[in-house]
Amino acid sequence: MKTLISIITGFLGAGKTTLLKRIIDNLDRKFAILMNEFGDVSIDTDIIKGKNVNIAELLGGCVCCSLTGEFEEAIKEIIKKYKPEIIIVETTGVAEPDALVFEVSENLKDVKLDSIITVVDADSLVRFPSLGRTSIIQIEIADVLILNKVDLVKEKQLKTVIDKIRSYNKKAPILETKNCNVDIDLLFGLEIEHHIKKKHHEHDNKFEFFSHELKNKIKKDKFLGFVSNLPKEIYRLKGFVNFEDGCYLINYVSGRYDLEKKNGVNKLVFIGEGLSKIKEGIVKGLEKL
Repeated sequence: MKTLISIITGFLGAGKTTLLKRIIDNLDRKFAILMNEFGDVSIDTDIIKGKNVNIAELLGGCVCCSLTGEFEEAIKEIIKKYKPEIIIVETTGVAEPDALVFEVSENLKDVKLDSIITVVDADSLVRFPSLGRTSIIQIEIADVLILNKVDLVKEKQLKTVIDKIRSYNKKAPILETKNCNVDIDLLFGLEIEHHIKKKHHEHDNKFEFFSHELKNKIKKDKFLGFVSNLPKEIYRLKGFVNFEDGCYLINYVSGRYDLEKKNGVNKLVFIGEGLSKIKEGIVKGLEKL
């Protein structure tokens, strides 16, 4: 089974380090974080010197790593030694985000891209509205956009910022935050057996979810056509589907999806905005398959 990998990119000073700290404190999975250097993320433990990466061991078998050699070899080293469920890469100083996405998708056979998360500084966009090439790419490739520091701008300014972001990326959900205070479960792939119901009811946000159990096998081409036409309100979908050639895990985020042959319960979990209004149509669409 391939290791999931998520990429965090974003504006300089937008809050990526703050987000990484929240991930370390709240992500309830065995993870590895890889960044160019430890920097402002305080690591209160001994540092293990590896061939391509320095590793600090955290609680629960998780690790925080700083890149010292080749990126591809560092990823292999982390997987071989620690076997994390997910690797989270912070791009600063590592590579242009589009180049890194290409590297992960085309050259790293042991990993599978889970999500691309871009942190955008709302205050900076108000004060410096002109975007450079790198910032535009960061917004364009995002599956999830964290619009941070919204408390520093006025309501009218915020609307202008959101309109600008939408001109480059029409699909990714925009999570408005202060100090990157975001529900971590919205950022990474959902596990079907995860206690999503309990966790998402604890948060006061605009996101909703529902699950649906599939009773019969489905033709793969019809299902993929259904997924390709999901409404924009569906932000994330993960689950298991029985096709004629076996059971597959599907991971869908903001219009992008992949399939991996893997046994599991024939069940799907949808997460997004305003799902109570479209749930009936989604379920009917599935039943027709």
